[in-house]
Amino acid sequence: MKRKSVIGKGKIICLIFLVFGMNLFAQTGKKLSLGDQAVFKVLKTKEPITIDGKKNEIAWKNTEARSFDYFYRIEKSGDKQKTKFRMLWDEENLYVFFECDDQYITAREKSRDGQPYLDDCAEIFLIPVPDSLNMHFGFEVNLNKASNDFIWLNNFYQGKSGMVKSYNPEFKVGVSINGTVNNNSDIDKGWTMEIAIPLKLFKGVDTFYPVKGGNKWAFLAARQDRNDAIGDRRSTSTLFPIYDIGKSVHQPNRFGLMEFVE
Repeated sequence: MKRKSVIGKGKIICLIFLVFGMNLFAQTGKKLSLGDQAVFKVLKTKEPITIDGKKNEIAWKNTEARSFDYFYRIEKSGDKQKTKFRMLWDEENLYVFFECDDQYITAREKSRDGQPYLDDCAEIFLIPVPDSLNMHFGFEVNLNKASNDFIWLNNFYQGKSGMVKSYNPEFKVGVSINGTVNNNSDIDKGWTMEIAIPLKLFKGVDTFYPVKGGNKWAFLAARQDRNDAIGDRRSTSTLFPIYDIGKSVHQPNRFGLMEFVE
């Protein structure tokens, strides 16, 4: 899936970082030190990765895998469904892989910059420096490959957050589905999603660009899980704990760290 960038150059993104990135303590709740959580090791691969939503490459089997153990908006017993998360990198891309159990697979949104987060949806938020800045890049994609990608600004004005919706970068998504979509008359097995995010998207804001082994970024991976045929109710699970789902998942003081490993 090719994505055309609307933001021309890294200078605009750099300016946003300078204006909003230094407000580190605007989050409500206790500030969580990034060192308090285990660093996610992202292995470098020399193996070509085909973005097809399938974990066929040996590199995927050798890299670190973690489950999403933190659940929010749980109303029914079936709302806690398993998710496994993996990452890889090479000179060109950061690769992420979601492997999700799902009894009722749902995907309705088909438009760019719509509301894929109201469907079964994979999400990753990235800060290309090792700190909990008040600005991050967001990638939210449902099973129709409909993406909501943005630059998020915490505490943008008078305590409210803002979003740069015109950030529409090129990236690739592959999906594999084991079940039927939008049909709750049967029980599904689940779905997988593979995303390749070009590292050049962060040129000018990652102070360590080009990325090298030992570099660390702050990030959060999340999943939206929709199991009802109608309405917008969904549960949420995350790789790292957040303090109040009512304030959304955009809480950089709750992000963890990833480390690029050669």
